[in-house]
Amino acid sequence: MSFLPGPSSHTWQPTITSDTTTLSYWLNWRFFFCALWILASMALAFFLIFKYEGFNKSRSNSGENQEQEAGLLYEDEAWNTCLEGIDPSWLLIYRIICFIVLLALIIASVAADGAGILYFYTQWTFTLVTVYFGFGSYFSLYGCSLKQNKFGSSTSNGASLDAELGTYIIDTRKTAGLWGYIFQIIFQTCAGAVVLTDSVFWFILYPFLTSKDYSVDFLIFCMHSINALFLLGDTSLNCMRFPMFRFAYFILWTTTFVIFQWIIHVCVSLWWPYPFLDLSSPYAPLWYLAVALMHFPCYGFFVLIVRVKHLWLSRLFPGSSRFVSKHADTLQFQKLMSLELKITIGKNEEQKEKATQKDQKAK
Repeated sequence: MSFLPGPSSHTWQPTITSDTTTLSYWLNWRFFFCALWILASMALAFFLIFKYEGFNKSRSNSGENQEQEAGLLYEDEAWNTCLEGIDPSWLLIYRIICFIVLLALIIASVAADGAGILYFYTQWTFTLVTVYFGFGSYFSLYGCSLKQNKFGSSTSNGASLDAELGTYIIDTRKTAGLWGYIFQIIFQTCAGAVVLTDSVFWFILYPFLTSKDYSVDFLIFCMHSINALFLLGDTSLNCMRFPMFRFAYFILWTTTFVIFQWIIHVCVSLWWPYPFLDLSSPYAPLWYLAVALMHFPCYGFFVLIVRVKHLWLSRLFPGSSRFVSKHADTLQFQKLMSLELKITIGKNEEQKEKATQKDQKAK
């Protein structure tokens, strides 16, 4: 495995405790219980996805008022801001800056320590956050251009006039396509993963490593902090929802990493990137279970942030808050229908009045 970096001040490389390619390393009660936790977690994740995920169910894009389901996602949520007074172009600028900075940090890390940094869960998550901001920049650019085109052809109150028919047409929200759902999934996976990586590093690994003369340089510090800060900034600006069931993708992200590590260690005897992954320890099942349980508070922390944000915005800015809720969408739909009805009645009365005046002139 020549792609792995050698020992340095940037990466920690523990000694190999036992040969991971032997059958005795895997065929024992420790691996059985660890595999049980992994399989149970994946089973729970797939159950939640198939039960609640929006792209698994057919939906109509018409303007009819329908009951919202947990997995429903609208197209404009990927690029719109949380308040009507904040132009989406600000979110575009923010995402482009974050993408450039994160991409530069990944390139710098690979240049400093080699491609072997991708052996770690931290770099997996950091790369995923970078991909998120890359996708986000594209969606924001698309949304800004879409809004500009609509603004050029619209009149006041967000309604466009059809001169030939003499009626007003009010735009309705469209449900997101597949890539919109993928973007939302990446967002929620990153949210849980950055909290997990940063909390595990600073509260578990770093105190352990300080006793081994491990030094934290600029790149390591950024890898375990700036991704969370950038994601929190994006969360404060965007209007994306945060349904609980997409916790399933966070679970699958971590279990994929663990299975990847198992496959590598079956083939080649290597050191483990994190000491609690080592199956030779009699405490391995407890470590695996503890890390699995840590997913709940890590994901819950971000859920709390998003819900506090929605609650705060709905109370302080009730007229301009864009956060999505069933009640808010129902009220918006009713307002649009009421506006359309008033416009139609007004134009009918205007036409009747003109017809009456024409008849009076004819007499």
